[in-house]
Amino acid sequence: MGIIEHGYGDDIHEYTNDLYCRNWLHEAWLLLDEHVVQLWTPRIKALDDRYKAATIDDDGQALGQFHRLPDPALWWWRRHPCILPGDLGRSLRSAGAIGTEPDTA
Repeated sequence: MGIIEHGYGDDIHEYTNDLYCRNWLHEAWLLLDEHVVQLWTPRIKALDDRYKAATIDDDGQALGQFHRLPDPALWWWRRHPCILPGDLGRSLRSAGAIGTEPDTA
């Protein structure tokens, strides 16, 4: 999570690949027993809250220029980092994303 909060240094393809990890968790959640869900829900919610705080909701406008967006229920695909360094920053800004450089954040 800290990598999003401090500036994601990889490119757009790595970022979307990382978003698929959150998809996996979403899908696996349905298969877990109630005890595991109750145990882990607060932790996952805390991480999701950190992700929301470190990203901007643009309804997927910028990311959608590079990747087909999945179902709207997968809300993490409709956000991009606030801090936009390097390749990811150049790509998303070229698609209209607004964010800051790491040294100005």
